Amino acid sequence: MKSSLENKLRELGLNLPQISTPGGSYTSVNVRGTIAYVAIQFPIWNEEYRFQGIIGDTITTEQATEAMQLCALNVVAQVEAKIGFENIEGLNHLDAYYRGTDQWDEAPKMVNGASDLFVKVLADKGLHSRAIFGVKDLPREFCVGLTTSWTLLSK
Repeated sequence: MKSSLENKLRELGLNLPQISTPGGSYTSVNVRGTIAYVAIQFPIWNEEYRFQGIIGDTITTEQATEAMQLCALNVVAQVEAKIGFENIEGLNHLDAYYRGTDQWDEAPKMVNGASDLFVKVLADKGLHSRAIFGVKDLPREFCVGLTTSWTLLSK
């Protein structure tokens, strides 16, 4: 029997990617008490690196929005695999990181790629606060990255 998460993703025409493994000495999901922190997720689809470049130069705003959505799908895949959404009260906060030109100024629109996905897939559980950071570099020359924190249901 399919989970409600799988049904909602299918309804939206989306699939979860395979979860990626950390690129360093850390865990992809760290649970402390009733809070789960998901390490930075990049636009990777089943171990294929996508959306490498600088927004406003080699990456358009539309591509960056799609890249941020892919980061969010990777977050959902990590949470489902490591915790299970039946154990989640909701998304607390996300931090979005991007590499853009000095002239590019559409970061809020781009981060909506992640924010909208969380709300569409998780409804009220996906509501969150967020912060957006322009950075000089990201690993593998990705244009975006995303970290999140979640509240777990009390046992």
